[in-house]
Amino acid sequence: MTDHTHDSHGYWKATLSLLTKILIVWFLVSFGAGILFADFLNQFHFGGYPVGFWFAQQGSIYVFVALIFIYANRMNAIDEKFDVHED
Repeated sequence: MTDHTHDSHGYWKATLSLLTKILIVWFLVSFGAGILFADFLNQFHFGGYPVGFWFAQQGSIYVFVALIFIYANRMNAIDEKFDVHED
């Protein structure tokens, strides 16, 4: 059995920092682009639709799926950095 000393404070700081960034992007896309800034974004068009409408209907879903992959990738990197990854 090997004795591993882990920097649990650093690990959780990195994890919470990643979560904070992901949640900020999530909020800006869902609430910001879909509701708060929709009127401003609707003056632009993407695929024939106003951008505010597009984000509220489809764009946010694409961003949310991308956030899942980004989160998984970054968490794997954090796990490896702090030597808590699965073998």
